[in-house]
Amino acid sequence: MQKTAMTADGEAALRKELEHLIKVVRPGIVEAIATAREHGDLKENAEYHAAREQQSFAEGRIQDIEGKLSNAQVIDISKIPQGDRVIFGSLVTIINLETDETTSYRIVGDDEADVKAGKISYQSPIARALISKEIGDVVVVKAPSGDVEYEIDDVVYS
Repeated sequence: MQKTAMTADGEAALRKELEHLIKVVRPGIVEAIATAREHGDLKENAEYHAAREQQSFAEGRIQDIEGKLSNAQVIDISKIPQGDRVIFGSLVTIINLETDETTSYRIVGDDEADVKAGKISYQSPIARALISKEIGDVVVVKAPSGDVEYEIDDVVYS
């Protein structure tokens, strides 16, 4: 099976979510099912069916996270000497050459991507255009509205 790139922070977040699901959510659902069973007829017991649905969702998420962690290739960028080249995990500041708008993105794994938080997947068009380029380089990103040119202003490994 193919390894999935993930930052150390992304791995830690998934492990934290997994622990929460196993230690908090799962026991809560078991208790809810037990309480619902006490109410009698399971065929018409909405609480029981809702708890079973929650259990199904939680168990599916647990399996999903365990699968992702087992196939993760964790890349800890803090152990890499600072450089000018854009790599996985780096924080990149770019300038839109048309609007002079400055934006910063951290290039992360697919599961960690959150554009509102400034994290983009390494497989996104912007990240693919930026990776392996250096400070001062101009990159062209193919967007639905047309090509957009960005200049790489800064790269931070942290």
